[in-house]
Amino acid sequence: VQLQASGGGSVQPGESLRLSCTAYGFTLGNFAIGWFRQVPGKEREIISCISVGDDIKYYADSVKGRVSISRDTAKNTVSLQMNSLKPEDTAVYYCNAKWASRNYWGQGTQVTVSS
Repeated sequence: VQLQASGGGSVQPGESLRLSCTAYGFTLGNFAIGWFRQVPGKEREIISCISVGDDIKYYADSVKGRVSISRDTAKNTVSLQMNSLKPEDTAVYYCNAKWASRNYWGQGTQVTVSS
C-alpha cells in the first residue's frame, strides 16, 4: 500500500503546476483526499480536499480561485491544478487519503516559486 505525490518543481511567479497523488495497492475512489503543505518551522496546513463521491470540495482561503482539485478514478489519481503561483506557495506538498480508520500519507513533493 503506497500513496505517491508527484508533479512539484521550480517555477516563476504566475506560472502553473499540476500535482498528482496516485495510490498503489488500494482504490483511491473509496477515500477522502486532502492536499496539505508545510514550510520549515510551521505546521502542516490543509489547502484542499475532496470527499468520497466528489460532491464536496474545499479550498483554503490562501489558494481559493487559483487551485482546483479533481479525481480520475481510471488512473487512481487525485490531481491539484495550481495556477497563478506566488512565492508564498513555496512548500513541500503532501497528499493524504483517509477513510474510517485507514489513513495514508504520500512522501511529499517540493514546490518552489521564485523569480
